[in-house]
Amino acid sequence: MKMFGLTGVAFAALFQALGIGLFISGSYGAPAYVYPMHVHLSYGETDMQMVVTWTTYNSTDSVVEFGSTYLSNVVKGQVTKFFDANDTNGIWYIHRVTLQDLKPGMKYYYHCGSDQGWSDLFFFTNRRTDINWAPWIAAFGDMGSVNGRSIPRLQEEVAKGTIDVILHVGDFAYDLDSNGGAMGDAFMQQIESIAGYVPYMATVGNHENAMNFSHYKQRFSMPGDNQGIFYSYNLGRIHFVSISTEVFYYTQYGTAQIETQYNWLKKDLEKANEPKNRERYPWIVVLGHRPMYCAIADTDDCDLVRDKVRVALEQLFYEQGVDLEIWAHEHEYERMYPMYNYTICKGSEAYPYKNPAAPVHIVTGSAGCQELHDTFLPQPKWVAKNVLDYGYTKLKAINATHLYLQQISDDKNGAIVDSVMIESDRHGPGVFTCHQNQINKFTNV
Repeated sequence: MKMFGLTGVAFAALFQALGIGLFISGSYGAPAYVYPMHVHLSYGETDMQMVVTWTTYNSTDSVVEFGSTYLSNVVKGQVTKFFDANDTNGIWYIHRVTLQDLKPGMKYYYHCGSDQGWSDLFFFTNRRTDINWAPWIAAFGDMGSVNGRSIPRLQEEVAKGTIDVILHVGDFAYDLDSNGGAMGDAFMQQIESIAGYVPYMATVGNHENAMNFSHYKQRFSMPGDNQGIFYSYNLGRIHFVSISTEVFYYTQYGTAQIETQYNWLKKDLEKANEPKNRERYPWIVVLGHRPMYCAIADTDDCDLVRDKVRVALEQLFYEQGVDLEIWAHEHEYERMYPMYNYTICKGSEAYPYKNPAAPVHIVTGSAGCQELHDTFLPQPKWVAKNVLDYGYTKLKAINATHLYLQQISDDKNGAIVDSVMIESDRHGPGVFTCHQNQINKFTNV
């Protein structure tokens, strides 16, 4: 059942978030409480896996029927009952099914649910494994159910096949747990027309902190065994590492998580830097919510010289040769010159991003939410470009030596308002030389 382009379930979630009661039947006459909602994809542990996750309000079987031509394969998964500790009526059944033995580059059709009700028909194309594959990747943070300005354009890009994967770098729905989880339900249904067709890879942010990040942990299914708090995977020529910057701020949930993540992170980067791995995946890109650097009047994290994330992790990323660090949290877009310890380290004055002597930082938190935009401070010398338009970042590792980024503006009807090519013919630990030349050093200006 659809109304004005939205499924009945989407309307039910939206009305619930607004406190309006409504009962709607789902597909094939199934009542809404057993109808599959919030269908989304994520990468599994190997190149041959894809994970399908969805929600129901009552317990049902967890089944995906899929195939490249017909729905000839049937896979069963598991369901988890999730309680919202702050709302006695907040109960969800989260279903997870892992599709196995997928062929590289093959297009598959699928639907999920049970005999009590099935989802719409979706499709996806499995990731390729050859070195010539250069997928288009969209990255952004801070996208809410209200004022989610980038959602329509992302829907259109996915429908046209111009985005292969989504990286949501923290802060979902505003918030996933708001109104007893109804705001999270509305948001998950809003992104279904994106996340049901391409992997939607999530990074945790501060707005997910309620009840020890339980809504984030339950609603998303990321690789690894750390409930999506930190994990890594390979895509094209890139090794992606997703971390939690929130372990440094929400210490009421324990401080052991700081050491646990750091030890895992160091081990992961060392493995990625083994010669055969770095040759196959030369680019290392880290995703985290709170930036190390920004020029925003915030007074709580990245505008401070002693920013917690920078103090804890910058040296490790520098030593391990991390090429690009993508952050969000600030509701704007900033591109920094290559920098380390508040020191600009361009490749050269003419070509600052050619063989840079330090990592490159991007802040992309302008996908849109009810908190609107932040306010820029006077632009410091280490900020190459800043933009207040709503929008998102796209990136593509063209090959082992060229990584291209562009910023898409929703305010300007999809125009590219910034772009940069990072060129590097040297990847690996110890390649950066910024520490040898501490000129152009700036304090917090």
